[in-house]
Amino acid sequence: MFKRLRADIKAIKERDPAARNSFEVLMLYSGLHAIIFHRVSHWLYNHRLFFLARFNSQLGRFFTKIEIHPGAKIGTGVFIDHGLGVVIGETAEVGDGCTIYQGVTLGGTGKDKGKRHPTIGKNVLIGCGAKILGPFTVGDNSKIAANAVVLDTIPPNCTAVGVPARVVKMGGKRVGCEDLDQVHIPDPISQELCKMSGRIDELEKLLKQQKPEEPHNQ
Repeated sequence: MFKRLRADIKAIKERDPAARNSFEVLMLYSGLHAIIFHRVSHWLYNHRLFFLARFNSQLGRFFTKIEIHPGAKIGTGVFIDHGLGVVIGETAEVGDGCTIYQGVTLGGTGKDKGKRHPTIGKNVLIGCGAKILGPFTVGDNSKIAANAVVLDTIPPNCTAVGVPARVVKMGGKRVGCEDLDQVHIPDPISQELCKMSGRIDELEKLLKQQKPEEPHNQ
């Protein structure tokens, strides 16, 4: 456990420019505290001490405002940045090296039995407010935009945006959109308005090109 804790602290220091030293990260980062609570809860859960596992996880939720079910599997070097409002369901799995921002939900749809929550690959970035709902996989090294709603499998090395989320970059090649940088994320409504504006301009040009009809003699 201490080896994994050192790896978690190291990951935060590498990815957060505001992290000044290991002591500060250990004492003041709620995302790390949530993972520490979860490590204990998950151990209790695996030993079928379900009440104690949930009790400890509720303590973690109270202190960190991050809710991780004891049954969830969290890899090493996972960085929950800020973390307020993060919810991770019972059968969710989060791979090594992932970064999760505030308001993220790794949840279910209410339709599935058994495996109900997503499996997140290694080194995945999930932007703030994103919802990943259902028992499918988000591939390694993928990026999920802020406020995206993911309802289906995302292949490895992809960028997904929108509601519902769609892949806009795959394997380093654009698929009709710019790369994700957490700021310049394409707005589908804005894109449609731009298309309409362009179409209106075309129609106005066509109208101007047409000669006006000669007035009829009375």
